[in-house]
Amino acid sequence: MLLLAGVLRAATLPVFGRVIAVFSFTVALSTQPARCVLQRRPPLSNLSANCWSHLHPVNMFNSYNVKFYHSKALTSPYPGSHVKRCQVPEDKVGWLIEWKDYNPVEYTAMSVLAGPSWADPQINNKGFSPKFNERDGEVERKSLNGLYVVENGRPRNPVGRTGLTGRGLLGRWGPNHAADPVVTRWKRDGSGNKIAHPVTGKNILQFVAIKRRDCGEWAIPGGMVDPGEKISATLKREFEEEALNSLQKSPEEKVELERQLHKLFSQEHFVVYRGYVDDPRNTDNAWMETEAVNYHDETGETMDNLPLEAGDDAGVVKWVDISEKLKLYASHSYFIKLVAEKRGAHWSEDPGPECRE
Repeated sequence: MLLLAGVLRAATLPVFGRVIAVFSFTVALSTQPARCVLQRRPPLSNLSANCWSHLHPVNMFNSYNVKFYHSKALTSPYPGSHVKRCQVPEDKVGWLIEWKDYNPVEYTAMSVLAGPSWADPQINNKGFSPKFNERDGEVERKSLNGLYVVENGRPRNPVGRTGLTGRGLLGRWGPNHAADPVVTRWKRDGSGNKIAHPVTGKNILQFVAIKRRDCGEWAIPGGMVDPGEKISATLKREFEEEALNSLQKSPEEKVELERQLHKLFSQEHFVVYRGYVDDPRNTDNAWMETEAVNYHDETGETMDNLPLEAGDDAGVVKWVDISEKLKLYASHSYFIKLVAEKRGAHWSEDPGPECRE
C-alpha cells in the first residue's frame, strides 16, 4: 500500500531570539525501486548552516529551515555487524529519482528481533497494526518533520535511500525519538575567570561529552524517549544515567543528585534542534529523530559540585572545549555549533568560505 499525500504547512517558529515563518511541503509519490558509489561530502562542522544548506540542496528541510543529506546513514558496514549497505550514489538518494535497479540489503539485528520491550514486532506479525504518522497508544509515531510515506506497510525514510531496509539496530519502524541534553559552562582559569580564545577573543564554552561504548565516538549524553515519557524527563534522566552514573548510586545519593540537578534543568534553556538526524543506524524504514536542548550553567557552581562519572552507555565522560575541530557522533557537531553561536562563544578561527552562486 502506498500513501499519497501533499501537505503545505505554514508556521511561525522562534529560532534563537527571532521569529521566522517556515513553510514545508511534504509530498509522497509512488517511486520505482533503484540500483545500488558512495560519495563523501564535506563535514557539516566545517560549513555554516547557511552555506551547508546552499551547497547541499538535497532531500528535505527540518523545522529550522536547514536541508538534510545522507552521509553517516550511508556508511558500511552497518554498526555492530558485517552487513554492507547497497551503495547509493549522491544523485540517487532522493526517492523522487527513479532507480529501477535499487536492491537494498534487508537487515534487522538479532537484539531487535529478540523482542525487547523497546522494540516493535516484525511488520507482518499477526496482531501488529502500527498507526503510522500519529500517536499510537504510548508510542509516538509522528515525525518531527511532518508526514512520511508508508509503502507496502512500511514507513519510508523521509530523507531518502540508505541502501538498507528493515530496522537495523533501531527498535521502532519509522521515527525513533531521542533527546540530547547539551550541558554547558564557560571554561575558567584557576582564579575563576573566563578563558578567551587567543585568536578570536571569544570566551571558550565547554560541554559534557561521553565516549560511546558501542562505537568509541564522542557524543552528547542523550538517549531514547521511553513510551509516554515527556522530553524534559528524558533529557534529565539520560544525563543522570550517562554522565553521572545515577543507575549505580544509592537511593540517598540519587536524592542528592536530583536536588542539585533540579536548579540546572528547571532554569531557562533553549531548544537547539528538533528533527531528523543523519545517524549511522538509519535504514530505509527506521530512522533517528531528536530534540537537543541546551542547559547552561553560567556560574559553573552547579556542575562544579557534581563530579562526572561515566555510566550506562558511556565509556568515558568529561568536559570538552567547543570548537570546529570536534568530531562527534551522528549530527552532534552541528548541535554543538548552534549552541556556540547562540552563546556567542568561540567556534572557529576561520570565518569559513563565503557562499557563492
